[in-house]
Amino acid sequence: MEISERKLSDVTVVDLSGNLAREENAQFRKQIAAIVNAGSRKLILNLAGVSHMDSSGLGELISCYRTIQALSGRVKLLNPNHRLQNLLMITKLNTLFETYDSEPAAIESFAPACPASS
Repeated sequence: MEISERKLSDVTVVDLSGNLAREENAQFRKQIAAIVNAGSRKLILNLAGVSHMDSSGLGELISCYRTIQALSGRVKLLNPNHRLQNLLMITKLNTLFETYDSEPAAIESFAPACPASS
């Protein structure tokens, strides 16, 4: 698995490529821990390059979500392929994770909501 990160303002985008499966989980966990320890609280996981994810990979996503949420942060998913979208739907994790097809939309989703005008 290849993992790279980019900072866009106060949002960290983590680009993943390869398999998020048992063999690669330690690398993913270590990278996420480093990002969190560096102070990132707004995280986008770009899954466009992830070709396969097993149940342990799903567990890593949930662990990442819980870690960030405990620090009052948020995690969003970007560009999951059709297979990953189905996996999220079957496991009902689509109700936990906000998913986006566009990086600008994912970044914009972190902006505070504007109060309604009266």
